[in-house]
Amino acid sequence: MRDEAAKRVELVFSLFDANGNGVIDSDDFDLMTGRVLEAAAASDEGAQAAIQAAFRRYWTTLATELDANGDGVITVDEFRPFVLDPERFGPTIAEFAEALSALGDPDGDGLIERPLFVSLMKAIGFEEPNIHALFDAFGPDTEDRITVATWAVGIKDYYAPDMAGIPGDQLVSARAV
Repeated sequence: MRDEAAKRVELVFSLFDANGNGVIDSDDFDLMTGRVLEAAAASDEGAQAAIQAAFRRYWTTLATELDANGDGVITVDEFRPFVLDPERFGPTIAEFAEALSALGDPDGDGLIERPLFVSLMKAIGFEEPNIHALFDAFGPDTEDRITVATWAVGIKDYYAPDMAGIPGDQLVSARAV
């Protein structure tokens, strides 16, 4: 696993531990889902249902693949080797990427405006300066928008263990506020 990917894994774990108790459990996913849905209030019910299903699948996949002792929690040591395994986790990431990027396009024009992108990413827990750096790395158009497809690919790339120098690396770089 590349160093960049290892840093992405650590960040994802910290974000998924939404309640800050040091492990990931179903409550964390409920918390994050609620925050994301609040940020996506303008999105239609279908898009909201899709992100709820994607978060649910994410948790179910983690629990099924990693919770060997059945205690209902995932530790960082259990999480590290799994989350970047495309064989085990690829379909879950793909569903999540499609659902989250679609949620950012409530008017259905195929474009995501920066303010909603920032709101959704903050709801997940990313730092605002890093969110703006990521958006800029995606190459927004002159009206400060990116395509839904660009964001979906960016999410999938973020979870690839062999990827480096990708826009998603902006999320793990320290940024001045």
